[in-house]
Amino acid sequence: MAEVTPELRNEFVACIPSMRAFAASLTGAGDRADDLVQEALMKAWGNFHSFTAGTNMRAWLFTILRNTFYSNCRKAKREVQDSDGTYAANLAEHPQQQGHLDFADFRTALDKLPDDQREALILIGASGFSYEEAAEICGCAIGTVKSRVNRARAKLAEMLSVSSADEFGPDGSAQAVLSITSVPTAKSRAMG
Repeated sequence: MAEVTPELRNEFVACIPSMRAFAASLTGAGDRADDLVQEALMKAWGNFHSFTAGTNMRAWLFTILRNTFYSNCRKAKREVQDSDGTYAANLAEHPQQQGHLDFADFRTALDKLPDDQREALILIGASGFSYEEAAEICGCAIGTVKSRVNRARAKLAEMLSVSSADEFGPDGSAQAVLSITSVPTAKSRAMG
């Protein structure tokens, strides 16, 4: 049982930005992410007495956030929604720049991953958790998390037709402009 000390309160507050980022990755929308974080924080604060001082506050909060997300998903299954995105696609103007299109393709591919793989990839790749912390949050073995991340990365590469790391970075138009203008890089400045 933990007493709310100034140190624990500061640690609690320090976790909010990373919770927000994780929630945005799960929900895909800023306002829904904010609502999810607020709901998770309220649950955590209301149950602070169950937190054990000296344990991993971040993992405890992320577990509450994750469980809240999945509880909301189960509730949402009973609601009628724009599940195929037809209505939403008609409301939005498609981006004009290639980078935005690439990110949209990535987001679509990420959303097609199985929930467990997407979750593991986001925890490790985007939220910066160690495999051990991600395993604790997901309630599974470290090897399971590693396997999920590996399968998620391979599936994303397959869906996005990416065969090497050289395919990341500026789009073709930007690379052409950079090669014409000969923008000096740190490496070329060091050599020159």
